Amino acid sequence: MTEIEAPVNCPSCNSVLESVNYLLYCRNASCSVKVSKLVEHFSSTLKIKGLGPASINKLGIRSLEQIYDLSMTDICETLDSVKLGEKLYKEIQNSRNAPLNVLLPAFSIPLIGKTASEKLSKVCEDIEEIDYDLCRTAGLGDKASTNLCEWIEQEFYQVSLLPFSFKFIKTSNTPVSKGTVCITGKLKSYKTKALAKNTLTALGYGVKSSLTKDVTILVNESGVESAKTKKARDSGVQIITNLLDLTGE
Repeated sequence: MTEIEAPVNCPSCNSVLESVNYLLYCRNASCSVKVSKLVEHFSSTLKIKGLGPASINKLGIRSLEQIYDLSMTDICETLDSVKLGEKLYKEIQNSRNAPLNVLLPAFSIPLIGKTASEKLSKVCEDIEEIDYDLCRTAGLGDKASTNLCEWIEQEFYQVSLLPFSFKFIKTSNTPVSKGTVCITGKLKSYKTKALAKNTLTALGYGVKSSLTKDVTILVNESGVESAKTKKARDSGVQIITNLLDLTGE
């Protein structure tokens, strides 16, 4: 029996292949086939009709940025069809409205698919808020959280200029069933107020930045008798000095 030898180099870019658990990977970020597949996945996830493998190759798209640099004239001339060109250009422009719920799975980040993105959308507003602790609060596993944070730190800059808001939309808000919380002053229990807000929201609390009529709980960990604290006391609002007593952590 003739022994089959595993390839050493990528058949597309000739880069040395890396073996991981008996599987071969091309780690060259500029590999034409690899880039093409990333663009295909992005287009498919954002449901850009007409931007499939054939049109991607014909238009010479080698990066996500190039998708949005194309003019209607470029597309019509390259595809040799005004009708198809106009339709594809419209699809591309419409995709600019994609929220982060859709975008994150489109970037081919390992273990970050639709489920992970939807979990994040329930505790986060935009990509700038995301860190490891928030990912874990949202319910992502250690590996998925690490993958996402590393991607944001190392690769997000490459797509940060794409024409998106990079903001989540709330597809299903967690019912506010435990009361509405207002935080005054600095926190000792959480690194940031944003992280505290995400935790409270996930637990079913509403969170307000000011002491509105619907606030039922005021958090004051600083010990300073602020105007908010005095107003809350006069209004009969519950005041707590350790947020962890409320979150149970």
